[in-house]
Amino acid sequence: MKIVVLDGYTLNPGDLSWDALREIGECRIYERTAPADVIERADDAEIILTNKVKITRELIDKLPNLRYIGVLATGYNVIDLEAARQRGVIVTNIPAYSTDSVVQMVFAHILAHTNRVEHYTSANRAGAWASAADFSYFDTPLLELAGKTMGIVGLGHIGMAVARVALAFGMKVIALTSKSAHELPDGIRPIDKESLFRESDVLTLHCPLTTETAHLVNAQTLALMKPSAILINTGRGPLVDERALADALRAGRLAGAGVDVLSDEPPRADNPLLTAPRCTLTPHIAWATLEARQRLMRIAVANIQGFLSGEIINQV
Repeated sequence: MKIVVLDGYTLNPGDLSWDALREIGECRIYERTAPADVIERADDAEIILTNKVKITRELIDKLPNLRYIGVLATGYNVIDLEAARQRGVIVTNIPAYSTDSVVQMVFAHILAHTNRVEHYTSANRAGAWASAADFSYFDTPLLELAGKTMGIVGLGHIGMAVARVALAFGMKVIALTSKSAHELPDGIRPIDKESLFRESDVLTLHCPLTTETAHLVNAQTLALMKPSAILINTGRGPLVDERALADALRAGRLAGAGVDVLSDEPPRADNPLLTAPRCTLTPHIAWATLEARQRLMRIAVANIQGFLSGEIINQV
């Protein structure tokens, strides 16, 4: 069995082992692969593993031995699924491996805005506390989450887990979801889109990227939000109109934003959120804790073993 990993670096920059994959078959692992190199590298492959390298119809048609594509992520929009089906190529993904890690990042961004730990650490290293007149000082607003309203777009695995943590903080939880009220746990109230934007003190995005949700956050919906509100996006970059968000932050129409994903990754140097005030930015790492990557690796191997045994799991 010939296996090719096209872009393995983000999953395993050196702190994990590929041994379980190598036990399955002959394995070639590339840290990164340019589109022009895919055919040469995967020419004889029966199994391809990819994270962000696109597998198009043209590539599928030119890889005669290909039987299986494993996406090393939850999203599988990099694969031409119709072309794969027509060729009888099985495609799997890795669902729900990073839920706890993403939830942790959501609240890391929230707490960065409410408690300003980085600000005070920098100021104190520069002598602000040592020169203070009192035992304590604060020069930014400090906010308590208890009693505030958490708005959540999408109540899948991650959205529901965010809701549970928000409730533990003593927050009220409202959600834009296809689930009805009787399907939801106590403490979560379904709500319409306009009311969600109007009522949320913190709004966090956990919905799929579709034609309906692209630029869900835009100039019009941002105008509905409280000037004291915080927006968090650890979902998909294009859920947000980045120019509109940057404009709202610069104009003081929004208190802050926490962003782990952008519309282009890596971002263009002129992406407006890179220089927007009160915007915390992490480089698409909510999924990337050691524990989540270990889990991803185990599921990726299990997916292949299931394919080879005829008991396919996580097929898309």
